[in-house]
Amino acid sequence: MTRAMHTSALLLLNDSPRLPLIAALAVRFAATVTQWERRRRSRVNLSRLDDRLLKDVGLTRFEADREARRQFWLG
Repeated sequence: MTRAMHTSALLLLNDSPRLPLIAALAVRFAATVTQWERRRRSRVNLSRLDDRLLKDVGLTRFEADREARRQFWLG
């Protein structure tokens, strides 16, 4: 699977009635890891924003730092 495949596409593939159990589990695992990576990347990028950009998106430095410190597996 490529990085370009999105979680929604993976979950749609998972709904296929012909997919063997091991393949369905692999698709679900890939979707979960993809979501975790997206969260991790977003939080790293959030931590790098300056105060001006944070103000543009409506966050304080405290809120941004709190979110950036969250673990990637937490939604």
